[in-house]
Amino acid sequence: MSESNPSSGLTYKQAGVDTEAGADLIRRIAPAAQATKRPELLGGLGGFAAMAELPSGYTHPILVTGTDGVGTKLKIAIDYARHDGVGQDLVAMCANDVLVTGAEAFLFLDYYATGKLDVDIAERVIKGIAKGCEIAGCALAGGETAEMPGFYSDGEYDLAGFCIGVVEKSKIIDGQRITVGDKIIGLPSSGPHSNGYSLIRKVLEHQGVIPSEQLLDNLLAPTRIYVKPVRELLSHVEVNGMVHITGGGFYENIPRVFADPAHAARIDLGSWQRPEVFAWLQQAGNISDEEMLGTFNCGLGLLLIVSEQDSAAALEHLQAQGEHPTVVGEVVPAHTLAASDQLVIA
Repeated sequence: MSESNPSSGLTYKQAGVDTEAGADLIRRIAPAAQATKRPELLGGLGGFAAMAELPSGYTHPILVTGTDGVGTKLKIAIDYARHDGVGQDLVAMCANDVLVTGAEAFLFLDYYATGKLDVDIAERVIKGIAKGCEIAGCALAGGETAEMPGFYSDGEYDLAGFCIGVVEKSKIIDGQRITVGDKIIGLPSSGPHSNGYSLIRKVLEHQGVIPSEQLLDNLLAPTRIYVKPVRELLSHVEVNGMVHITGGGFYENIPRVFADPAHAARIDLGSWQRPEVFAWLQQAGNISDEEMLGTFNCGLGLLLIVSEQDSAAALEHLQAQGEHPTVVGEVVPAHTLAASDQLVIA
């Protein structure tokens, strides 16, 4: 009688779920997770839930939460076996969102779902998550690996991330302090980060050729995590607002920072150098300027809004940390008209 005959008794493994592979994965990633551990974390991997104390030093701590994924950038990573950087993408998309409130990210959890668990690939992905957590200064407190045969195509997986941060209530950055005349400082991105990849994949499809290794390097460069330089800046300079340029580009993300509808951002489009990958995408896809700015970060991953008198100090502190900040605009009245080389976004 064959092993697959139902009369012999089916097993979970025959149904496509290998619990031994899941246990092997936990053993493999445990050292990487341990390297991210913070003193607030209670216990280790493998429990039903992660527990942690609030970080010390807060009088009125406010919890800040964020969740995100990597999106269809994963499809390119899977197609070309580039699995090592997408974990950092996952952490970055969550930690940068938490950061713009002024919060310190201190816990991170991941969700990894696939049809059939390939332990080698999952290990590469989750070690990338741990690396991202180290950069962000948060603990990889736990996660979930879901094996769902028949739900995902062979070789495919998906990721979701969950970040918890904490901020002193009196130090929340919510745009309330923004005033006309404030300067807008941009920090460079590493590329498209994790946004616009459905359009990027369409451009690659229209090109009809296998992308070069250099192009793949540029397209799949891990999303920058801005936590450490910005947290250091916050200890020296008052920041009135921050914008994480994610999905929706400039047009959708900049308005989210303004508490007062009378305020707008004037962005000087010639004030920074766009990475070559964006020029290639625009030319290869015949993409308009408006579409580029409404889809991609175009070389600026984070915007910081500071008072005019603090702008020089902000630039100096960021440069001292190896950053390459640029003043890319200023806050203006919402009715301001834009010149031909400017955007005004309210």
